[in-house]
Amino acid sequence: MPKVQSINQNLLPDALPNFRNLGATLRIVLLVNGIAMLAALLQANSFQDGIQRFVDGSAFLQPVLLSNLLLLYILNDLLLRLPYWHGFAAVLFIVGLVSLAIYQLMGDLYGPAMANVSFHVWRTFILSSSLAALLLVYFKLRAMSLSTALHDARLQALQARIRPHFLFNSINAVLSIVRADPKRAESALEDMADLFRMAMADSHELVPLRREIELSRQYLSLEKLRLGERLRENWQIDEAVNEALVPPLMLQPLLENAVYHGIEPLAEGGKIDVTLLRTGNELHMEVRNPCHSQQGEHNGNKMALENIRERLALQFDVEAKYTVESGNDFYRVHIQLPFIKEEANE
Repeated sequence: MPKVQSINQNLLPDALPNFRNLGATLRIVLLVNGIAMLAALLQANSFQDGIQRFVDGSAFLQPVLLSNLLLLYILNDLLLRLPYWHGFAAVLFIVGLVSLAIYQLMGDLYGPAMANVSFHVWRTFILSSSLAALLLVYFKLRAMSLSTALHDARLQALQARIRPHFLFNSINAVLSIVRADPKRAESALEDMADLFRMAMADSHELVPLRREIELSRQYLSLEKLRLGERLRENWQIDEAVNEALVPPLMLQPLLENAVYHGIEPLAEGGKIDVTLLRTGNELHMEVRNPCHSQQGEHNGNKMALENIRERLALQFDVEAKYTVESGNDFYRVHIQLPFIKEEANE
């Protein structure tokens, strides 16, 4: 059975930051250098003196910072398995030890020999560990604030998915074929049950992309009961994406937008093109549909599409992108997010 992963792996209040996340790494680099600049200015007699102190200090700071980031990147999975406070203490010890090792190995490069060596050794360990503790507290507070935002985003997703007109249209479509094609009607009702079961589930896990594909196909099959030959679909799926994990309800809202604001207003209908592929460590999801010249993200489905943007930003930070391109007769949504591979239970 596949092992699921937490959708909140970077957002739980009692979880260490993901040291392999680009956004977390950039924040650490900027915060550490910002604190170092502030400390240099506080000790300086002039602005130029402050800049010089910062540059001199960077000769020690940057090797320590990069070494720690590299080691934490390597140990990330192990640290995330530890209870929060154990992982917290482990990070402080690792940072202090790495800083101390660099100071001992390259101390002569940073200044003349010190009279009280033990004091400077302990000072290096304590200051580096304290700075690491400050950063971990920052990430904890950020996770606490974002966890509330993510809860609100889930609520918006739930409200956006339970759309009365979709329910009524589906029921009417099923009723129209109950006598003529009872088996097809039964299959449509099963698809409806699956869709609403997924919509009302408060999932905290990343789900297999193949499950999202199946759910999206069920949705389109329901809409075909209503639109008939006016709705056509073309799927281009890279085999590699079958192993991918994604946040739930990431693909179906894009198709819903394509149907309601693209295909349905066109008398002749049209074809929805869905492309799912992997390039390196990135997963790409694209939905393209024909439309009138002024298709937009408005009315009922705007909430759902805004929700996708919010969840991508909250869960993947700068590693995910959501882009929209529109022309006189087409509308395209492209999502890029980290490729997270589904793992089997040991």
